[in-house]
Amino acid sequence: MINLLLFPILLPFFFAMILMLFPKKIVAQRTVAYTALVLTFGITLVLLYKVKTDGIQAITLGSWPAPFGISMVSDMLSVLLVLSSTLITLLVVWYSFSSIGKDRESFFYYPGILFMLTGVNGAFTTGDIFNMFVFFEVLLMSSYLLIVLGGEKGQLRESIKYILVNVISSALFVITVAYLYSVIGTLNMADISVKIAQINQPGIITVIAVLFLLVFGLKGAIFPLYFWLPSSYAAPPIPLLALFGALLTKVGVYAIMRTYTLFFTLDQGFTHEMLMILSILTIIAGCIGALAYFDVKKIIIYNIIIAVGVILFGASQMNEAALMGSVFYLIHDILIKGALFLLIGVIIAITGTSDLRKMGGLIKTYPMLGWTYLIAAFGLAGIPPLSGFIGKLLIVQGGFEAGNLWGSILILLSSLAVLLSVIRIFIYAFWGEPVEIKPLTKQHYRGLFIPAGILVAISVLYGVGSEWLVPYMSDAANVLLEPALYIKAVLGGA
Repeated sequence: MINLLLFPILLPFFFAMILMLFPKKIVAQRTVAYTALVLTFGITLVLLYKVKTDGIQAITLGSWPAPFGISMVSDMLSVLLVLSSTLITLLVVWYSFSSIGKDRESFFYYPGILFMLTGVNGAFTTGDIFNMFVFFEVLLMSSYLLIVLGGEKGQLRESIKYILVNVISSALFVITVAYLYSVIGTLNMADISVKIAQINQPGIITVIAVLFLLVFGLKGAIFPLYFWLPSSYAAPPIPLLALFGALLTKVGVYAIMRTYTLFFTLDQGFTHEMLMILSILTIIAGCIGALAYFDVKKIIIYNIIIAVGVILFGASQMNEAALMGSVFYLIHDILIKGALFLLIGVIIAITGTSDLRKMGGLIKTYPMLGWTYLIAAFGLAGIPPLSGFIGKLLIVQGGFEAGNLWGSILILLSSLAVLLSVIRIFIYAFWGEPVEIKPLTKQHYRGLFIPAGILVAISVLYGVGSEWLVPYMSDAANVLLEPALYIKAVLGGA
């Protein structure tokens, strides 16, 4: 049963290889890809139950004892993220059937998505820091394919920046891992946590912690390393924008949360204070960008940056309330960003533009779309009882408990900026004088709206049903707050 944690990684990988054999058979591509995702989602639900009932699941590959073999670990945080990632991918693939176009579908689109999910799920599950680099590369190589797929001028231009930034980041990742190994002598993350406390070299460890923050911050788009994200994410089609926006930055955020709670805890007065300051600057930068643009894609993309700052502010506080809030908000943001990107994709498909100033009056012809978008917008801003409220409330509570009054107040104020940015879309696109549009056929509209609507409904249930989710979030926060739980699960009595 312990091998179960490998299935959310192996299944997408296995089916992606199968799909490589018949790229031109679109119906078969859709059927196999969707089957793979449904199976992965079902098995992840079983894994979630297993982790909840039996605790953290760990396996070391090749029959080697930990820490000598490559460890894979599924705790409550990682399994919740794997479940969320698979759910988003499932609905994005459904949305793609009506939006991505047969030219892209016949050129390894679905294998690319499944390989990317392999990398994402692997990064969330691995217990080896070098293996995390490997899974980062798997998801990045897949994203390189997906971002250029279609060959449009804007995609090709922005893909150069995207690839260059990530190649540099990956090179720095390898160097930093080598530096860590030269000091600690191990790559197993649980073993690193044990040995860091034994070597008594806090200065060197602090330098390495800063380097890892630079690496993961570049991938997660924290201030001032987010410069590449807005234009790069705006270039590909909406389904890929939804996948990238919901998942890729979250892998970097997860890596920061994991490393800064598991082993970079010796000099919290410097490392975590710096993380808090950068998170606050990230929130400010995201708010400015979200309010400055009239492009619906850019507005939601800058809201990704705001969310990254909010999550990392909670992680920097290192108390139970803030860490639980960060976990709540991380999963909320995966769901709500995916939903919003799919909804603005429907708006763009109807109006033929992403410029707010060229939209208007859609509430008369597409009322359900308008009110669904408004619910999602309120959820993003954290209006109670929707999904953004609980996580942000816990993060602010944790900030107050840690004595960071002004940072907590800024997070509350950022909610107003988020609300204003997304309400502008609602006002410009759905109110005012109707503009000339080319209405979608009922079949096309339903193919776009239904997966987006389902995702909004799930986000609403996530907020309204938060009372039932507290035990799961509490378990995830406890793993971050008490590294001994993780270490014991991986190393056992070693």
